[in-house]
Amino acid sequence: MMYINHCDLLFLDGSFSFMIIVFYFFIISQIFHIMKHVLDYKNEPITIKYESSIADVLKKIIDEKMSRFLVTKNDKITGIVTEKDLGFLLLSEDTKRKLDEIPLSVITKTVISVDEFASMHECAETMLTKSIGSLAVESKKEITGILTKTDLVNYFSKTYSEEKMVGEYMSPYYAWLYFDTPIYKVVRKMIDEKISRLILRDRDEVPVGIITFRDLFELALKQGNYDEVLDNTDPAISVIFPRKGFISESGFGGSIKADAIMSKNIVSVNYDDDLAKACKVLLEKNINGAAVLSKHGGIVGIISKTDIVKAVAFLK
Repeated sequence: MMYINHCDLLFLDGSFSFMIIVFYFFIISQIFHIMKHVLDYKNEPITIKYESSIADVLKKIIDEKMSRFLVTKNDKITGIVTEKDLGFLLLSEDTKRKLDEIPLSVITKTVISVDEFASMHECAETMLTKSIGSLAVESKKEITGILTKTDLVNYFSKTYSEEKMVGEYMSPYYAWLYFDTPIYKVVRKMIDEKISRLILRDRDEVPVGIITFRDLFELALKQGNYDEVLDNTDPAISVIFPRKGFISESGFGGSIKADAIMSKNIVSVNYDDDLAKACKVLLEKNINGAAVLSKHGGIVGIISKTDIVKAVAFLK
């Protein structure tokens, strides 16, 4: 017969209680992962009127540092405009119209919405499936907010700390062009590859800068209301010709090189950094992507907000 004294019972009771506490906190942590809804992360809708012009939305994107706005008509949200749609217009437009002569309606698209109690995982899957960067948030069939890729990045940074590494989710390929590439080719590549940033290299293949949609928008806003374009691409002679379009080849996109508007500061993270830490870098710098460096300091990829959305969709 086995005997257990009082000290043994106290030890067993204590161990059992400790196990119960550990199990309790494990369950709570799992609920914390699972039970985050759109309601916890949505933002108030930032809107622009349907009657606005392309010049109006350009100014708003630059001033408010936002990449998309919900469109209102008769005080009701009816659509959405994004920086990528704006970039496509600026590249494809080949008329003499000025920015304030082009109605916002030409790039307004139907908004896709989700219920405010949808999970963040569901929203990530929807964004990936629809190839979009935001969702309108509905409550009782009324749009009450917006959820963007930035909000999913914020969610990941708070929920999955020390769980995943940058290298697991980065894109090993990064788009680049030479620093002396004409602007219209830069925009064309960004649109074709569905990206909002591009690394620029010098002729020795060394990364020297980065260019984003917002850099292009500031240029378009500055140059877009001129009737003529000054072409200084040939140092021996300056040529003035009528502007047709904006960032298109027939506009100023053919006469301005990428290095004229690029940023020399390439924000980076390390391959083996915590992915949640990389999320905080994107949020603090208000950027859509960062270069990923190897242990030797070379760029081996890009970690973007889209990559984080993929991580949220995968980590149920």
